[in-house]
Amino acid sequence: MTEDSAQITWDVVVIGAGLGGGVFGRQLAEAGYRVLFVDRGHIGPRDATGAMESDRTDPEERNRAGCWPAPVEATVNGVTTSGWGAQGTGPGGTSVFCAAAMERPERHDIEDVADLRHPTGGWPVGHDAFTPWFDKARSLMAVNGTPDPLGEPVSGMATPLPPPEAEIALGAAFEAAGLHPYRAHLGIRQLPGCQQCLGRRCPRACKMDGRSAGVDPALATGNATFWDRTAALALESEGGAISGLRVLRGGRETVVRARHYVLAAGGFGSPRLLLASRSEDWPQGCANSSGLVGRGLMFHLNERIALWPGRSAKSGHGAAKPFSLRDFYRDGADRLGLFQSLGLPADYGNILMVLRQRYDRSALRRIRIGRPLLRIPARIAALALGDARVYVGILEDMPHDRNRVIYDPARPDTIIYDYVIDEELRARRSRYRRMIKRRLKGIRSLFLHDAPELNIAHPCGTLRFSYDPKKGVLDPDCRAHDVRNLWCVVSSFMPTSTGVNPGMTIVANALRVADRLTAALQAKMQAADTAARSSR
Repeated sequence: MTEDSAQITWDVVVIGAGLGGGVFGRQLAEAGYRVLFVDRGHIGPRDATGAMESDRTDPEERNRAGCWPAPVEATVNGVTTSGWGAQGTGPGGTSVFCAAAMERPERHDIEDVADLRHPTGGWPVGHDAFTPWFDKARSLMAVNGTPDPLGEPVSGMATPLPPPEAEIALGAAFEAAGLHPYRAHLGIRQLPGCQQCLGRRCPRACKMDGRSAGVDPALATGNATFWDRTAALALESEGGAISGLRVLRGGRETVVRARHYVLAAGGFGSPRLLLASRSEDWPQGCANSSGLVGRGLMFHLNERIALWPGRSAKSGHGAAKPFSLRDFYRDGADRLGLFQSLGLPADYGNILMVLRQRYDRSALRRIRIGRPLLRIPARIAALALGDARVYVGILEDMPHDRNRVIYDPARPDTIIYDYVIDEELRARRSRYRRMIKRRLKGIRSLFLHDAPELNIAHPCGTLRFSYDPKKGVLDPDCRAHDVRNLWCVVSSFMPTSTGVNPGMTIVANALRVADRLTAALQAKMQAADTAARSSR
């Protein structure tokens, strides 16, 4: 479908085209509905490459490279910094850069279990209700890996590539320490010549992200259209429903009309659009009668650690991110998280990338000569760490309404958030680190940071779903409580962050919501047909 006209009334407008939006749009397009993707990024050719870490500062250059064009303003524990974030633009969004982790959350992440109460009382949709959607997501994303020996059984995964020698040695060391490594669950079609491009864009479609698993198949149906370089400005209302989406495209404002509108602009962008949509009907912003839009912001805390496989083991070639472990996922009543390979050696290039990211978010970023000098400590660290592999523990975050996304109409392109690291989280972090070190007995290891490190690529919880309109923005189907034709398919819906990367949960929920919206569209069509027949 090639129409480029604001006069079309689409079945669905998907605002954003990342992992959730891409997968959702594909389901609706394959069901025969007219879908419009609206995204501020460039659609670009498939042959684009590169990591999100970039020295580009020009907004248009950054946007063309798939990076958010404006600095992110973060206030953490009362200290405000500004720097480049970890959010992508264009088809696939952030997911085209990410490491393809498709790990399923555990039952206690979603509901009460016999020996562990859920901190919120449980999600409005339980683990068993999500299970078929996890299964469908695993198939759609071509997940490879092996079952977790400590978890519930899963099936239907492809056989992963063999690990390199260094990782085989680490796997044996984990087992010798009494741990239970398994092959990480990764959304990668292991096509001939696959380079396992984890952490960067790739011209091939091996890695299953929001573009390869979503946008591109949707466009191939002929039922979907992609408007790139189109900024969503505000939603308009009429009679308790969204009547239009005001966008800026080609330097001109226009209004897009659809039967349903789907928020897919990520954990930051989705609440920002609602807060920007103020009117007489919505004095606090669209769908915000609860006052909770943007609140409950969560991340994960990263605990990065270098592990040495032994003097004789070589890095070599093989699966880039081979092992995960759930031995540290919980400890009694403490909710901790997954421990997994980061897919990176502790080499000069990766150390320099991390140092630059930290520098750009620090108060030192104003000292222009400082950034080039980071090459010196990066080189020293690479020599000191040698052939170490980098693993990361993902520590679950909890919702606090003081942690929030903020919208400033004077700076509409700037992502702004205010976050306080809770004392409970700090205490749990200390126990997590002690547990990791204690159980990695016999393995040489070194934590790579002392201060808490937010995983800013995992924002979630900013539009949480709930049965109670006073306690959440969305209902259990992820439709807005206040607005009958507004839905959400990104990590914003999550009431808790869980102990794993959010990718699998985002995909499973997008498939679930696509099923609900398809049913609603079919019911409305059937009702119209019945009314037409009765009037004859």
